[in-house]
Amino acid sequence: RPESSTLLGNGKIAAVTVYDEDSVVLIDTRTGAISSTIHVQDEPYGCVATKDGARLYVTHDYPGTISEIDLSTQKVTRSFQGGARNRGIALSPDENRLYVTEFHTGDLVAVDLKSGTVVDRWHGHSMDNLARHVVLHPSRPKAYSSHVRSRINVIDGGGSIFPQLTVNDLVPAKALKRTKSFGMDTFNGVYVVTNPWEADISHDGKRIYTLYSGTDDMNVSEIVDDDYKEIRLVGSAVRVGRNPRAVRVAPDNTSVYVFDTLDFQVRRLDANTMRVTGTVKVSKPEKSDAWVRGKILFSTARPPMSSRMWVACSSCHPDGQPDGKVWFNPEGMRKTPSLAGLAHTHPLHFSADRDESQDFEYTIRSRLMQGSGLVPGSLPAKIPFKPTELQVTTSGKSQDLDALAVYTNSFGFTMSPHAQGGKLSDGAIRGKALFHDATVGCSSCHSGPYFSDSSLKKPFQLHDVGTGNDDPTEKMGPRYDTPTLLGVYRTAPYLHHGKALTLMDVLTTANKGDRHGKTSHLAKQQLEDLVEFIKALPYENPPSKTANTVSFVEPVK
Repeated sequence: RPESSTLLGNGKIAAVTVYDEDSVVLIDTRTGAISSTIHVQDEPYGCVATKDGARLYVTHDYPGTISEIDLSTQKVTRSFQGGARNRGIALSPDENRLYVTEFHTGDLVAVDLKSGTVVDRWHGHSMDNLARHVVLHPSRPKAYSSHVRSRINVIDGGGSIFPQLTVNDLVPAKALKRTKSFGMDTFNGVYVVTNPWEADISHDGKRIYTLYSGTDDMNVSEIVDDDYKEIRLVGSAVRVGRNPRAVRVAPDNTSVYVFDTLDFQVRRLDANTMRVTGTVKVSKPEKSDAWVRGKILFSTARPPMSSRMWVACSSCHPDGQPDGKVWFNPEGMRKTPSLAGLAHTHPLHFSADRDESQDFEYTIRSRLMQGSGLVPGSLPAKIPFKPTELQVTTSGKSQDLDALAVYTNSFGFTMSPHAQGGKLSDGAIRGKALFHDATVGCSSCHSGPYFSDSSLKKPFQLHDVGTGNDDPTEKMGPRYDTPTLLGVYRTAPYLHHGKALTLMDVLTTANKGDRHGKTSHLAKQQLEDLVEFIKALPYENPPSKTANTVSFVEPVK
């Protein structure tokens, strides 16, 4: 899963972050050959190099650190804290500061490179989310980042997810206002764009090009030097290819390059006319046709997935990961779950109200997405707060819907960084013993290779762990399905309503009356050991097939 790249020095070598393999790959740009691989911390995402190509800086989504790599020795020389869930990264012109975006907050963080400490922060709106990048103006103290704004109290296709472009003034903190954010949903008049992914600025600083991966569009904007309006639309939104995720302006500003990821190609556009002047296929999909089609549907906010083009599945589940938000759904407060392990942990939702991934046809047709759907004809009407979907077989009725199920069922796990080399620490070994101790009771529900007793055998295994009354808006509790604990170290907040901010909270403050395992008798060290074990999951690969694995899955190669 390569995520970012940057050229080193004279451009003969490119550095590429490989997210799932925890590595940085160096590639000879003249031959395309991999020259070396540098192993780094977990989840490397963004990267930027010094002008001389001597040092490389890499953000790590989890655990929120930044690595400094000496490229002469190809060794990590320093690791320091950035923000939380770092993704975007840029280097100041004087190379004294890094600017980093937080994925789940949209905040911009400045890191002093001499001390390796955070020295400034630009706060955005409390609902800002999914900021993957940051780009600096070449001559003015401005930083630009694209992201979404998630209105967690509105479940409607026209009011839940908004595309934003934030402009941060890189001036001292004493300034009164340093952050301006622009809603890109109204930027094109009545034409809506969705899921801003990345932007780039022309080398003369006159234009900014902004990509939207949910509607396959790009905005071209003039940068206004007035510290107020900031940007002015040039023409109308430009249609590009499917699921665009990268944009770069040529050094002479005459061409713009866009990576259409689900067309597996790069297109070149004339910077003045926006006409396509060339395309090149850059890869072939290694997944099945069904998986590719499913990802296209998952990533788009266009019909038939959405009629108003505001929301895609990926707006809340980017690449199958959670958005870190707790939504005020009609059935009650619900944190966005990870889709990892979904194929083996049906039924779906905390309320276990769906037994097929194809049942998301009801979500496509709901107020949230307002799509026409993928199944021909009508479906039995949804009865509010009742598991209508369990009475309907949606699989096998639409090739597209089955493909969407294949994609949503395809997400797996990487090994936990809290179990180096797949080995448990001494504390985690002690925690493992406590986890499986019948008097504590964790493994009575979090059982099996996926640490969940979810099963499609009826009646479903649902449990009242004492949290159903924490939310006065709850309509379907108080019994819930058991989520997997694999990869739980990176999916805070916890519980169905997200009121437990840490795993320690799950075991203590959110476990009144010992209804979610008996933990009140455990000493502080024992609780810490138990948390250490849970954070180490998975420390070994779970099986690719169990008795509960569903049929619509990507074939194992």
